[in-house]
Amino acid sequence: MASWTKFARPFSRKYSTAGPKFNLNDTHGVTEQTQLMWKRLSYFVGFPVILLAMVNSYLNHQAHHNDERPEFVAYPHLRIRTKKFPWGDGNHSLFHNPKMNALPDGYEE
Repeated sequence: MASWTKFARPFSRKYSTAGPKFNLNDTHGVTEQTQLMWKRLSYFVGFPVILLAMVNSYLNHQAHHNDERPEFVAYPHLRIRTKKFPWGDGNHSLFHNPKMNALPDGYEE
């Protein structure tokens, strides 16, 4: 009779349940100068770059934002409704914007 361990061995745990021992006082070779350098890089390089990216995004949005909606062209491959949406009248998408989103037959007035 074959022993059970022969079949169970591939499925047995091959690791210890005890996690690695961490010393909270061990800095892993990181000195105070290295910590200070990264702190200064974060404050004087990282945050200004994020701020400049936010300003750039805002200015680009203001420059390219127009209030005119695009002309409606009834392309046959767009706005296909094979079944109704489960909300409202079934023809409007969940986040429908009547100013910018056209229905299959054109914009709402």
